[in-house]
Order: sequence, then C-alpha cells, then structure tokens
Amino acid sequence: MAQGGDGVSALLEFDNVSRAFKGLHALDDVSLRVDEGEIVGLIGPNGAGKTTLVNVVTGVHPATDGEVRLRGRAITRLAPNKVARLGVARTFQIVQPFPRMTVGENIAAGALFPGVACSMHEAMAHARELADRLGLGDVVDKSADTLTLAKRKRLELAKSLAMRPKLLFLDEVNAGLNSTEVDAALALIRDIAASGITIVVIEHLMKVVLSISTRLVVLHHGRLIANGPPEQVVRDPHVAEAYLGKRYAAAMAGTAP
Repeated sequence: MAQGGDGVSALLEFDNVSRAFKGLHALDDVSLRVDEGEIVGLIGPNGAGKTTLVNVVTGVHPATDGEVRLRGRAITRLAPNKVARLGVARTFQIVQPFPRMTVGENIAAGALFPGVACSMHEAMAHARELADRLGLGDVVDKSADTLTLAKRKRLELAKSLAMRPKLLFLDEVNAGLNSTEVDAALALIRDIAASGITIVVIEHLMKVVLSISTRLVVLHHGRLIANGPPEQVVRDPHVAEAYLGKRYAAAMAGTAP
C-alpha cells in the first residue's frame, strides 16, 4: 500500500489517467491520490470531467491510459460489481430509485449487489438500520416513488451505505435542496466521515464544499488545475479563471485595467 511522505496510507491513486471519448479527453493525464479519512471536495465547471473521474474509478468507463489503484491494487479495468466488492460506492446526480419497490427494498438492493448481505432477510435487517440512521425509518415500508426530493436523496445515500464502502463518492447530493435540507445533508456527511468512510464530494455550491472538505481538487477541461487546502485553492487565479473567466479573475486579483 502506497504511503505519502507523512506516512498516511493512500486509499486511491490515479497515475497519469486519461479517458477519451472519440478522441475527446474527458480526463487528461490526471495524477491524484486520496488518503484514508479525507473528505475531498471535487469541483470544476460543467464538463470539467468530475463525473467521468468517478465513472473511471467505479468501472463504468475504464481509463484509456494510465492506472487507477485502490490500496495499491490496480482496478483500472475491473467491472463495476468487482469494484463495489472492494469497498467503493457512489451516489448519482440524478436520483432514480426503483419506483415500485419500497424504501427498505431499495436499500436492501444496495446490500445485495456487492454481496454484503447473503440473504434478503439479512439485507432487509441492514436496510432498516440504515433507514433509521438516515431519517427514513418512518417511510421504510412506503413505495419509493412517494418520497420528496430530499428523502429520495437520502435514499440514494442509504443505498450506497448499504454496500458498506470504504470509499464513497457523493455526486451533487445537495442539488435541488433548500438551505435547511442542505444543513441536514451536511450533518449526515460529517457523521458518515466520522464512522471511518473516506469521502469524495462532487459539489457546485462552494459554501457547502468549503464547509466540509479537508482538501479541494479542481478539474477543468479534464485536467487537474489545483489540489490543496481549501483556503489555498479558492485563491488560486487558475481556479478563478476556470469558474469566472479571465477578465473576472484578473479583477479579483486587482490587475484588471
């Protein structure tokens, strides 16, 4: 297992990873590591390559070049179910639960997919525990298509936690939520991190990502343009330019004519 200079174990490593679609590089020569216990904020403009990065890790779209390692093991071209069995889970930006199944059955499916539960009875018991933990206990026996957006987001999170991951990718879990719902979601994320799960958060709301991230990683046109402490990254002129354009970035830096 690779270690950094501080002796911290690397949970996930990207070595010169690229992913091309018909010649277009959605990821372009990205080298990155995520250490155990971090909450990494993954940010960038639309089309920057954030979701592609998650897809590459989880086996949906294998890397075209480079290598992805989980705890030192190459997972570059493993199928999604095999990556899940190694302890990697994700949520999806567009929440699509199984509408004709109950909330509990949806969560149980998450436990059955990677083989966490050996039977439906065991999976449902695990599902009820997670439903209670995530504030879904009162709707666990209701159809998933009756849930509000906020509760559907929680269901998506519960399904991923049912896989008992070591590494969890959260893709826009706060999108569409009001401020009270966002605060509740952030409390859940902190609770999950405190339980020992390493988290990578894809987020557009800077206030949100700055409040929970131990480190920020910024992608732009598939390339890694910034990586470091949040307070340092938000002052990076390349980050400001990627989000706001050259003119506004120069104005922020006090160099505009």
